[in-house]
Amino acid sequence: MRHFSPLRMFKTILGATAAAGLMFAAITAAAQNTPGVLRVSAIPDEAPTELQRKFKPLGDYLAKATGLKVEFTPVTDYAASVEGLINKKIDMVWFGGFTFVQANVRSKGQVTPLVQRAEDEKFRSVFITTNKDISKLEDLKGKTLSFGSESSTSGHLMPRSFLLGAKVDPDTDLKRIAFSGAHDATVAAVAGGKVDAGALNISVWEKLVAEKKVDPAVVRVFYTTPGYFDYNWSVRSDMNPALKKKIADAFLALDKSTPEGKEILDLQRATRFIPTKVGNYADIEKAATSAGLLKEGK
Repeated sequence: MRHFSPLRMFKTILGATAAAGLMFAAITAAAQNTPGVLRVSAIPDEAPTELQRKFKPLGDYLAKATGLKVEFTPVTDYAASVEGLINKKIDMVWFGGFTFVQANVRSKGQVTPLVQRAEDEKFRSVFITTNKDISKLEDLKGKTLSFGSESSTSGHLMPRSFLLGAKVDPDTDLKRIAFSGAHDATVAAVAGGKVDAGALNISVWEKLVAEKKVDPAVVRVFYTTPGYFDYNWSVRSDMNPALKKKIADAFLALDKSTPEGKEILDLQRATRFIPTKVGNYADIEKAATSAGLLKEGK
């Protein structure tokens, strides 16, 4: 039988450990250089089937632009989209202005807004009703009103802000407020007589009217808000800079003059995408703080 001295055994173990370390480093390097998966999600401001339908052509386009497999992961609520990005379970999210602010605050600035639609520079909300006695925001006193999701910019935060500006406190001046969870659900609640009025994003309203899913002669807009910054596509700040640039460039290159560009932009309800930055959402953050909807670390 062959015997090893303690010194020789130590050298053997040390050599094996070093070899294993080199092998692990090589595997890790190879994995980093191998195209992987871009995990994408979106705030659930519309029905899940509609979100999937809207994203499919865009996902295929981004896969070609990045060389990655693009997977869309639906989330159950707005908070899940925030947590998914900052906990690195998702790489890119379609945020509303308020959910971007929440993600940015929660992550201590570790979220980067890449692009927004040109329409998001001056986005608006509409207030709708079937009640003939309601023609201005002040008429909502004593009435019932549905917002969308509590974390929605265009379906809650900004409508609440404009109500407060009109000296109408939703929590004390209205008979009851409800949260439908999504813009199309708000329209259904108003049309079905469950509430006297509702607030939602103008883009979804115009889409539902165009698709004849709501009769504007029955459910009518009685107030349209001034413009404000809203939606954007955001990524984690620690994403590889080269990948960030590929994604941003792909969005900025979309053009309605091409069949692919037209299909994607129409589904996204956009004329084109433009760069955006954190500073664009300063007013959203102020509005959320003033309304008591944004707390440090939340």
